[in-house]
Amino acid sequence: MKKYLASFFGGALVVGAVLMPKAQAGQIGPSPSVMVPESAAQMRMSFAPLVKDTAPAVVNVYTSRTVRQQVDPFFSFFGRGMERERSQRSLGSGVIVRSNGVVVTNAHVVKGADELKVVLNDRREFEAKIVAEDTDSDLAVLQIDTNGERLPYLTIDTSNSLEVGDIVLAIGNPFGVGQTVTSGIVSAVGRTQVSDLASFIQTDAAVNPGNSGGALVDMNGELVGVNTAIFSRSGGSNGIGFAIPGELVQRAVESSLSDGKIVRPWIGARTEGVNSVMAEALGLDRPRGAIVEEIFPNGPGDKAGLERRDVILSVDGTDIFDDSGLRFKLATFTPGHKAKIKIWRDGVIKNVSVRADAPMEYPPRNELVVEGTNPFQGLEVVNMSPALAEEMGFDPFATGVVISAVSRGTLSSRYRFRPGDIILDVMGEEITDTSQLQDVVLENDGLRSWTLSLDRGGRVTKSRIRF
Repeated sequence: MKKYLASFFGGALVVGAVLMPKAQAGQIGPSPSVMVPESAAQMRMSFAPLVKDTAPAVVNVYTSRTVRQQVDPFFSFFGRGMERERSQRSLGSGVIVRSNGVVVTNAHVVKGADELKVVLNDRREFEAKIVAEDTDSDLAVLQIDTNGERLPYLTIDTSNSLEVGDIVLAIGNPFGVGQTVTSGIVSAVGRTQVSDLASFIQTDAAVNPGNSGGALVDMNGELVGVNTAIFSRSGGSNGIGFAIPGELVQRAVESSLSDGKIVRPWIGARTEGVNSVMAEALGLDRPRGAIVEEIFPNGPGDKAGLERRDVILSVDGTDIFDDSGLRFKLATFTPGHKAKIKIWRDGVIKNVSVRADAPMEYPPRNELVVEGTNPFQGLEVVNMSPALAEEMGFDPFATGVVISAVSRGTLSSRYRFRPGDIILDVMGEEITDTSQLQDVVLENDGLRSWTLSLDRGGRVTKSRIRF
């Protein structure tokens, strides 16, 4: 792939396919790789060759979903609401990352889609299916059937070498107007305040609604990020756009194709970013790192000797500044990777090796459908574990019995149980696993009055059911 260099001249961006030596240390003035145009031909230099190489790999993603809408509020008041279905359509962008039709986009672009269609740069349309999606990383991997045809694709840059000031192009389909290319620079890297799991690239290239899932490419023509969000009060571009870095995109694609899902390794530790007050108390010279607050028993961190109050300063040479940065770094690893972690413990820097692995399914989920004549009859329940918590978007340290489904036409469907509710106690007895729940329910089977406690989204409610 050609390397395209760029410079600014008189306020205009001038690009050429010229390689020059890197600047020497301590040099004052422009880098030798920055050229002043010396001819009319050089003044006409543009991004066009780079766009021709990369744009064919960027696609439009169209989704259709069915939504139900209340149409008669009068009857709804009496509990006989009338609903009608309508089709809701939306659009986004995507990037072909394998020549056999593997496309990466944002999870929020395809969320809840009943139908998916990918439209190529040459206007050909393909039905698509979701291979895997992960709302935390906001990535989804799609597959289209090319009938053996090899499509243009972008190589994902995983070098993590992008620097502030590097020139980038954003390619996508803003507002549905058609494929659009904008240019800008990398404004920042390692932005972790945008979500709980990411280390975003920030760019001032114009990114608007519809650009989600599109490509952020560098001057090598490689995919350095997938555009995912903007900071805007008006809904339009304010010059602050964010992209998911290539190393996380690559890991998501590999995991999807090998496991059928996006697996994000963990080390079995609950952590929190270190603020200035904590840093002073811990003897650190400045706020940095992520402090370990809790260790999962027999998890990777526990086995490696991590302790509470350890501060994780770096992972495999990457400095850690907060909890989001730590989770992002771990998410880029293949399960089983031996991570070299530098920690601060009691005023001393230590090095430990921790196996970053997929969250474990312990205890086993032991799926169960509650039986008998009781308010729980027909509930599908499972034991919570770190693996299940990962699937359901729960706290990985959550424990207990969780409702996975409420069967229609059963006694439990008459009450307000919801998938995701954690059953804490029944008839005053703490519930620890699914088999114990079944025992408690059968022991009180047939009673007309039941007490229970549920955890719903972190809020504990106590209820009495007249059965």
